[in-house]
Amino acid sequence: MRFPIIVLNFKAYEEALGDNGLRLARIAEKIADETGVEIAVCPQHLDLEMIASRVRIPVLAQHVDPHPPGPYTGSVVAEALKAKGVRGSLLNHSERRLQLADIGTAIKRLAQTELVSILCTGDQDISRAGAALNPDMIAVEPPELIGSGIAVSKAKPEVVTETVANVRRVNERVHILCGAGISGPEDVAAAIRLGAEGVLLSSAFVKNADPEGLLREMARSI
Repeated sequence: MRFPIIVLNFKAYEEALGDNGLRLARIAEKIADETGVEIAVCPQHLDLEMIASRVRIPVLAQHVDPHPPGPYTGSVVAEALKAKGVRGSLLNHSERRLQLADIGTAIKRLAQTELVSILCTGDQDISRAGAALNPDMIAVEPPELIGSGIAVSKAKPEVVTETVANVRRVNERVHILCGAGISGPEDVAAAIRLGAEGVLLSSAFVKNADPEGLLREMARSI
């Protein structure tokens, strides 16, 4: 994947279910083509294959389990994601936390399957610890700001700058994103100025009356 990047998490919103999710993914593809900015989407699991087969932009899962293929009822394994054309997965989102040991194993399983990992963290200290696990990206998202419309890049800029500094001390290979409350192009521009290489957002895009217009302005702000 290229940087800077915008990652769109569809969560389980009705506005992003099935054909609605495909519509949003096609909007993301259109804006990526127009602007040259890398944009990835994270649809609901049941929509992954359908969307991955119909758009050219990266499609990521919202979660993957740390298990290999085997007797793990209800688990989502990395090999199944890859077979459906998925490029990687979020891990440890605040709404889908994992145990530390499972995070490390899941990152390794994704790497072994040649899939990208985006480790979600809650603050700069957890980001530093996460960097040692060698994910491809870390997305720092203070949980109290998620869905608030108050952008971390404005309300808590020190979280972004300190995350960048802390992660760089541990692992220079990891790309750093920020999320939580990212709602407009000015939030994206602020994140880039603070040293992030991209943003992760959800409801501001999925629930917007004009998601295409919003995403276009966000991409242009980069």
